[in-house]
Amino acid sequence: MSRNRLDRRFAELAKEGRAAFVAYIMAGDPNAATAQAILDGLPAAGADVIELGLPFSDPMAEGPTIQRAAQRALKAGMTVAGTLAMVAQFRRRDADTPIVLMGYLNPILSKGYERFAAEAHLAGVDGLIMVDCPPEEADPLADALEAHDISLVRLATPTTDDKRLPAVVRRASGFVYYVSVAGVTGVKLADADTVAPAVARVKAASGLPVAVGFGIRTPEKAAEVARVADGVVVGSALVDEIAGGLDEISGAPNENVTERVLSLAAALAKAVRSARVRTA
Repeated sequence: MSRNRLDRRFAELAKEGRAAFVAYIMAGDPNAATAQAILDGLPAAGADVIELGLPFSDPMAEGPTIQRAAQRALKAGMTVAGTLAMVAQFRRRDADTPIVLMGYLNPILSKGYERFAAEAHLAGVDGLIMVDCPPEEADPLADALEAHDISLVRLATPTTDDKRLPAVVRRASGFVYYVSVAGVTGVKLADADTVAPAVARVKAASGLPVAVGFGIRTPEKAAEVARVADGVVVGSALVDEIAGGLDEISGAPNENVTERVLSLAAALAKAVRSARVRTA
């Protein structure tokens, strides 16, 4: 049961008294083979949940780092079908690590909600984040996802006030993604003192775990946020490691690109895992 993977993972981590490390990469960046190798290696590097970006030509919530990743992936030929094929291949090795897709509505609308949900479930997808799907228009998508046991993960932001919050978290499941800063990915830094009361407010309204993303680039910042949230999402920093491992002229990955990404993921995971450990 795909949704149970998310629920089970967050329940297990709550018992352990620690936050989840949620690692984001873009499907197909910089090419299908390298992205698959990184995806397959993330659980061993310490990722508790994986967020896999659906490449889109106009990702309005993303900063330059993830915009360029989407462009590289599209240029390399990645599609929605290709992304689901990546998940299916991952599932041949890993039946337990939750995978949440993050993307934009147009490619899903083109395929059709029901068809997409059915194919995503078959591939082994556990959740979906649709950045540009407002709550007022989400029911048809939510219906299709629920029919195939896929969580609709909703986004809350610093501008989501108490009046708006109930609508935002309605029909949300799995967890709520709290955007820690106003703006796009990979630009500003999160502040744990500001995030903490927001996480508590969103958790009370939704009854779900709250993972915090945007503005978390270092192990130190990840640990800081892990002390106040149920999950810590890191994307741009990992994607920057991919970009840094590409040949400047050809754009082809160097031999160490997968190792670079997984090494940073391991450092981030270690920071998140040890964030709440108390010493005598």
